[in-house]
Amino acid sequence: MVSNFKNSKPVFPILFAVSFIHLLNDFVQGIIPSVYPLLKDEHHLSFSQIGMITFVYQIAASIFQPVVGSYTDKYPQPYSQMIAMAFSLVGLVLFAQAHNYEMILISVFLVGVGSSIFHPESSRMAYMASGGKRSLAQSIFQIGGNAGTALAPILVAFFILPKGQDAIIWFAIVPILGKVVALYIGRWYKVKIADRTAVKNKVVLAPDLPNSRVIMSVVVLLLLIISKYFYIASITNYFQFFTMEKFGISEVQAQVFLFYFLIAVAVGTLLGGIFGDRFGRKYVIWFSVLGVAPFALALPYVDFTTTGILIVIIGLILSSAFPSIIVYAQELLPKKLGMISGLFYGFAFGMGGLGSALLGWYADHTSIAFIYQICSYLPLIGIVAYFLPDLQRTPHKEVEL
Repeated sequence: MVSNFKNSKPVFPILFAVSFIHLLNDFVQGIIPSVYPLLKDEHHLSFSQIGMITFVYQIAASIFQPVVGSYTDKYPQPYSQMIAMAFSLVGLVLFAQAHNYEMILISVFLVGVGSSIFHPESSRMAYMASGGKRSLAQSIFQIGGNAGTALAPILVAFFILPKGQDAIIWFAIVPILGKVVALYIGRWYKVKIADRTAVKNKVVLAPDLPNSRVIMSVVVLLLLIISKYFYIASITNYFQFFTMEKFGISEVQAQVFLFYFLIAVAVGTLLGGIFGDRFGRKYVIWFSVLGVAPFALALPYVDFTTTGILIVIIGLILSSAFPSIIVYAQELLPKKLGMISGLFYGFAFGMGGLGSALLGWYADHTSIAFIYQICSYLPLIGIVAYFLPDLQRTPHKEVEL
């Protein structure tokens, strides 16, 4: 039996549920960088220390993901999202009460572990509910995460920044709600796992490419992840400080700039998924990473109004790549969906954490404006997408699961 979706349709109730729980998961993650101005003042932190907070969280969120994905490829876990939310809940509660630097690092590490458990199986659930519309399904899944990340700085600006770090505890309701949604998704997924197990000699279609070409394609995709997530780290972690320093605006006004970017990221993610299914994932990837270059190069030098316009354009274009990158990688290696999802989500988080730590160190030793001048060249790495094969025109072969 060949695994395909030609005669099926997307399971939208599950896709929307997975997207919503992704919103809740990434909202919890988004609280961490959103309170950096508060932490910097209350705990007298340097940019290097702020970068290290992101590094610890992102490494925890990345290093376990390929391991979790490989394990769930062999032993699917329908209720793994509930375990992920439990880690996030504990981490968030500790973060609210963390009044020294060491406890801050421990709490964000636990939130990162929750994220590492959440993403591999959730991405597989989106794939299984796609009905063949894989980029669309992945973008629906991803847009939930983007929306959660976008909501975090706005809600933090109005509910936490005026009251202090202790007010974070009110957001503990978010992972608790996530556990309820995870129960609904897990029941559906448990049935799907039973159906798949009952099918004998199941095979899937894989691109008929030599192993060397597959490896090269994975390396190219990882280079694109480095470019994309180093640049995103510069925006999500330090853009508040850049705009506050350059334009003399308040913390709340700076959070609004970040909100513009993150909302644009959410919209761009959905558009990228639609265009990936229609025009081909390779071309969406290429346009997304390389096409943002002229706007990124201009951003450090423009005025207040133009900054707001460019940050929206950058968010729209840059974000459209990720659903296509994930699905492209899954189609390269369809027997290892969990491992590939974990590898790419984990690598993205890891590069975001490494980028944040390096950029924080450079900001301390140069200036916050200088790092934006350097980062503006990162999208030029997108030229390597030229070397990706067009999987929609590549012959496929059957391989056993």
